Amino acid sequence: MEPKGDHDRIRACTLPDHTELQERTLKTGQDIVIGERCRIDYGLFGNDVVVCEFSKINGDIVAGGDARIDNWCEINGDVVVEEDAYLGEGVKIQGKLVVKGDLDIGDNVQIERGFEAKGWISIRNPMPVIIYIMMYLVAVLGIEKEEELSSVLEKLFGDDEAPGETPLMIPAGAVLNMQTFSVPEKMAVGTGCRLHGNIRAGSIAVREETTIFGSLHAREGASIARGAVIHGDIQSNGDVAIEQEAHILGNVSCRSLTLHEDARVDGVIRAPGGLKIERRAA
Repeated sequence: MEPKGDHDRIRACTLPDHTELQERTLKTGQDIVIGERCRIDYGLFGNDVVVCEFSKINGDIVAGGDARIDNWCEINGDVVVEEDAYLGEGVKIQGKLVVKGDLDIGDNVQIERGFEAKGWISIRNPMPVIIYIMMYLVAVLGIEKEEELSSVLEKLFGDDEAPGETPLMIPAGAVLNMQTFSVPEKMAVGTGCRLHGNIRAGSIAVREETTIFGSLHAREGASIARGAVIHGDIQSNGDVAIEQEAHILGNVSCRSLTLHEDARVDGVIRAPGGLKIERRAA
């Protein structure tokens, strides 16, 4: 099966429920999948952690399950793995590597502060993570045709919703730092999340009771669910919907705005296409 182009499947950014950015670490109880050629200026804390090729993580990686770090990635911190670890060719780890299970390690891997592995150590080039993901789906879901695999990948990686069981997905080419959270296309943020930084995306959906310390910039539309708090502005070239009890501490600028009467906007509203007020249910 030809893997070419399947990195492009990972193009939507999805943050599961209760994701938090704490002390320069992005934390979730779910799996983490980082697309290729990303730059992330903080650490990652999750269950299984997958980092696709040519990405750079400026922080520690802590995986409660397995960790798969693809070819030519750079980790400017420690890597701590509770189960098995797979390091592709040319991976560079500036800190130490601690693996509680087995370690598969490719050629030209550099670990600056040494490593500890309690299981078997195999020196070979592990398969690229995108092929691993495809083979996993084929085995688990019994997929036989490439068209079926494409449909499953689209459903898994292209969902507007952010249910609690989906992994934390960062699409290829994303740039994440303490000032900006920039992704190329759509972004879905789950319920009860807490994030720092200005979000830039094609479209943005923020679920209930999430707090974002920064502004939202969407090329298309944006939706803010009940009880969410945005400590900044909302700017969109499309339509924006702000639901009941949401609180926007800055300005809102968009094409048209749907605003619940129990929502609050502290700043100025600019909506040339019109403002619609939604009333509470009788």
